Amino acid sequence: MAFFGLFGKEKKEKLDQGLAKTKESVFSKLARAVVGKSAVDDEVLDNLEEVLITSDVGVETTLKIIKRIENRVSKDKYMGTSELNGILREEIAALLEESNSGDGKDFDIVLPAKPYVIMVVGVNGVGKTTSIGKIAYQFKKAGKKVMLGAADTFRAAAVDQLKIWASRVDVPIVEQGMNADPASVAYDTLQSAKAKDIDVVIIDTAGRLHNKIGLMNELTKIKKVMEKVVPDAPHEVLLVLDGSTGQNAIEQAKQFTLATDVTALALTKLDGTAKGGVVIGISDQFKIPVKYIGVGEGMEDLQVFHRKEFVDSLFG
Repeated sequence: MAFFGLFGKEKKEKLDQGLAKTKESVFSKLARAVVGKSAVDDEVLDNLEEVLITSDVGVETTLKIIKRIENRVSKDKYMGTSELNGILREEIAALLEESNSGDGKDFDIVLPAKPYVIMVVGVNGVGKTTSIGKIAYQFKKAGKKVMLGAADTFRAAAVDQLKIWASRVDVPIVEQGMNADPASVAYDTLQSAKAKDIDVVIIDTAGRLHNKIGLMNELTKIKKVMEKVVPDAPHEVLLVLDGSTGQNAIEQAKQFTLATDVTALALTKLDGTAKGGVVIGISDQFKIPVKYIGVGEGMEDLQVFHRKEFVDSLFG
């Protein structure tokens, strides 16, 4: 296909593999939804609604998609079930575009600030630290100088894990160990980044959700301290979610968007699940761009999200 040159054949194959379980699940359910039917009628639409909800697209987004298809059916008067895949594909692509998830920017872009500061949030276990490592690797591969800040200081394991990634990717890290003040770590990281002419700073933060007020206060404090060193920092607040948890990921997105101003999303672990539909639901509900999706274990398997390629892999 023509866009392989732009997206890369290997990446596309990896994306196809990563979404294979979701695709298989959606298509087997779709086949059952239209069995014995030639036209898209109310029963087919009811079945389609069930397919989308059980594929973790979410109730709100599903109803929106069904409404759009209903409008097309009433306009065209007769619509065969054979056309349903194509229509579903078109409506999901349109929805992703409207909800701000067009195409993410690749790692070799010219960044709008120096250092460009990314604050990463998300609960423990979603693949937050691994995602930071992979993002750092890809920025470095694109020729940028990267630094990490270990501001998730409530768990010794979080600091240790980030240090391992810093060593693996061969980028500097600023850390003060467990129980240090997260804002102090963020401040020191940015001071160091400015002194060393760093292009990209990635700050890890604690992922506790049981106390939303505490989390909110902490993230606000980190932001205020960073602004003193780099005006407008952080330039991006990236929320990492585990795509394999489906609706739970949507609930976490709700909690974090209440606690802080999230500007971008990363959905990990899509390769091990049939719940890839959650990308569509989260993108639509929160109007926050999906920037990265995780489709494998490798360093380059946290891919920049491209709407066209995602929909193509899901329906191609």
